[in-house]
Amino acid sequence: MTAPTTIYRNAHVFTGEAALKPRESFAVRGGKILAAGDLDAVRLATGEGAAEVDLGGAFVSPGIIEGHAHMLMLGESLDKVQLRDCKTVQEVQDRLTAARSANPSAPLVLGTSWRFDIFGEGERPTAALLDAAIADVPVFLDANDLHSVWVNSAALQAMGITRETADPIGGEIVRDENGDATGFLLETAAIKHAWAYLEEAASDDDRDRFLENAFNAYLKTGVTGATEMSFGHADLATYRRRLDRDGRLPFPVNAHWLLTASGDPSADLEAIAEIARVRDEVAAKYGDAWLRIAGVKFILDGVIDACTAAMRTPYANGSLPEAIWTREFALPVAVAADAAGLQLALHAIGDEASTIALDMVQECIRVNGPRADRRPRVEHLESVADDTIARMAALGVTASMQPVHCDPAVLDNWQAVLGDERAHTGFPWHKFRDAGVTLALGTDAPTAPHEAPDNLFIALTAKSSIDRSRAAYQPQRVFTPADAVEALTLGPAFATRRDNELGRIAAGYRANVTVWAANPLVDSPEALLDSTAALTLVDGDIAFSTAG
Repeated sequence: MTAPTTIYRNAHVFTGEAALKPRESFAVRGGKILAAGDLDAVRLATGEGAAEVDLGGAFVSPGIIEGHAHMLMLGESLDKVQLRDCKTVQEVQDRLTAARSANPSAPLVLGTSWRFDIFGEGERPTAALLDAAIADVPVFLDANDLHSVWVNSAALQAMGITRETADPIGGEIVRDENGDATGFLLETAAIKHAWAYLEEAASDDDRDRFLENAFNAYLKTGVTGATEMSFGHADLATYRRRLDRDGRLPFPVNAHWLLTASGDPSADLEAIAEIARVRDEVAAKYGDAWLRIAGVKFILDGVIDACTAAMRTPYANGSLPEAIWTREFALPVAVAADAAGLQLALHAIGDEASTIALDMVQECIRVNGPRADRRPRVEHLESVADDTIARMAALGVTASMQPVHCDPAVLDNWQAVLGDERAHTGFPWHKFRDAGVTLALGTDAPTAPHEAPDNLFIALTAKSSIDRSRAAYQPQRVFTPADAVEALTLGPAFATRRDNELGRIAAGYRANVTVWAANPLVDSPEALLDSTAALTLVDGDIAFSTAG
């Protein structure tokens, strides 16, 4: 029996490449694109009996692929107290008090996305500030960048953090002059203590709900694929339950297993071998159409807001922190991962960290030889040197960047802690484009809002989607609409090594398609703000529609 065919017509169909003109229509059969082009040609390709859907002149693109996400964290954050728009500590305290009053039986209170701008010069988060709002149950508040956690005294006690608790490699339990923890956990200290505690506290039902939240939120905004950047055993178990239940996911996910610097080379190499084993086991059982463990993620440094990103020259306060993964430990582990066929995703926000990232890639090529499918990627690249951009082009490294990270509303502290010309040269999208570096855009949700149209708005304008009164940050960097849409679709497909099946509206490709509520090629960018997708297709099926 022939699969049913649907023709979508009366549309501006962006096929995935900025250089190609939009088409008029496309057809779907059996979950794949059958044809794309002018309506008469598409009708001829489909034959008689096809259903037709009039899209009313809407803009259509390949399904958006979220270039950098934390799926369970996003889904969990949607249940948390939202703090991104708080301008003072008092506002944070008020929201926590209101949340506690609304749910007085909750065993703990979770919040997310507070910003460093709420503190005065020289001030830092403390447990005492949170105790003033809630003292009887643990409080855990993720920073906007997800690289630190602010907790109250009850949380410190619940985690068992005392004066004797040692700082982990690459992290810090901030302490006062007496050696007591102040309630601020940085980098791997947040991962080892706060995240581990909350992972233990969450049930399987909780995690299943978090994942469902994330899929639904993304589908609503037109996302039909995601790149998971903090994968671990709890995540894998959650995905496996979904696959065992449904035989599929709501959209394809490429996962990078999160590595934690241990300081023990043998333990690090054993971790690589275990990840490769798990990858093979998952692929053997489920295939990789829906879930692919693609590689590993190294968090090479921290973030600029907390002065933990590794820079070549000091911050305004004189600090110059080391990378979390130094070359001594990073290079051999990268070589082992690359030899096992694991793709490298390298978190590098500071210019020194991105230098280390390319040293890792170069060492992989030297030891393991050239390979066309390597496709290493560097994540974030907020402050990056020109010589690094040139090396990325030469080595074939993808720049995975997030326009929402340079929303002007969140840059005040970022610029202040840099304090020199680096405050005005960040996020240089234009330099990557000029050098011919492949760009894959995403949001890094929940460190930033996950909505794809708002992310595209910032890429097109360098303005704020949060505070629309703010001036643009370095607007010479902006994308043309066609280049930006390609970097949201085909760019991440290439970066995830799925560009043979995703990222294009072309015959034989999976019919993952986004129908936008606004046309970024012709409409004012402001029309994108606060919009959802009009229609989201995954393998030809309707996954979200404003029409219900």
